[in-house]
Amino acid sequence: QFYYYLWQLTAIPLVRRLHREVGFDVVHHVTFGKCWAPSALAFLDGVPFVWGPVGGGEFAPLALWCTFGLSGIAYETVRTAARFLAALDPLVRLTTRRASLALASAPETAVRLKRLGVKRVEMMPQLALPPEEIEVLSYVPPPPAAPVRFLSVGRLLHWKGFHLGLKAFARSGLNDVECWIVGEGPERRRLEALARRLGLADRVRFFGQLPRQRVLELLGQVHALIHPSLHDQSPTVCLEAMAAGRPVICLDLGGPAVQVTEESGIKVPARSPSQVVSDLAAAMQMLASDPDLRARMGERGRRRVEEHFLWPVKADSLTRWLIQVAGKLEEPKEATAR
Repeated sequence: QFYYYLWQLTAIPLVRRLHREVGFDVVHHVTFGKCWAPSALAFLDGVPFVWGPVGGGEFAPLALWCTFGLSGIAYETVRTAARFLAALDPLVRLTTRRASLALASAPETAVRLKRLGVKRVEMMPQLALPPEEIEVLSYVPPPPAAPVRFLSVGRLLHWKGFHLGLKAFARSGLNDVECWIVGEGPERRRLEALARRLGLADRVRFFGQLPRQRVLELLGQVHALIHPSLHDQSPTVCLEAMAAGRPVICLDLGGPAVQVTEESGIKVPARSPSQVVSDLAAAMQMLASDPDLRARMGERGRRRVEEHFLWPVKADSLTRWLIQVAGKLEEPKEATAR
């Protein structure tokens, strides 16, 4: 945070000098992509300022904090306090007041931006895939008929929610189904112990950190992605799974809730630990027992990525926003994310 502030503060004179030399029609802050830190571009008077896409408004519901260990609770407490203090920061307030348009990567961030005083907020997830990546993922083969396998990929952190996925897998009673977890992190020992305690040691496999090509090979052997993250901005793994024709089970929170639709996966509300585990288990049962449903969701997910989450599509939409904010174009007919 200290480095970020120094970077932005020392950038102000440079930004002003460049504006005197060039005369910008519009300025656009891209990174760091979070709504609780200021932007040097907000200090240019009279120039339309576009902020984002930014995240940082996503949060783990308080009712689910009891599922974290002590370190997880401490992390969430500090993160929540930092977001609260940022709302009082005069530089953040100036950034929100000066923004002609703020692009939010998730619904929770959109709400927070409006509360901070941004006059105009639109939804635009931060990530997309290049066309060549789509082509590679389109060649991921269909999985074998049996056994049905679920895959989770990501850093093993408390807020990724892998512990909720394991509890749901145990609750599902799917004895002939496997769960694969790819990733490394401080929660691994805790998750392995949880799998043993739940009697899942013979059906849950931890792969650790793997090269990307190996992950794609595993993707070809699984039937669905389980991504129970509690405050992700815009995870790449959900887009990759959808592009490979795999349905996604996620929580109805943050970026995944924007990426995944009712047609391409199953979004579970996050009201309480027992409700989340029960609903995730029901989603697993549904997909495990219905290959036609998996195929339909997989195809619709692939189509959604191609239509809304390709970099050329996002670039065209962003360009229209920038030109429109600069006063050169009428209101765009439609936003990037739906």
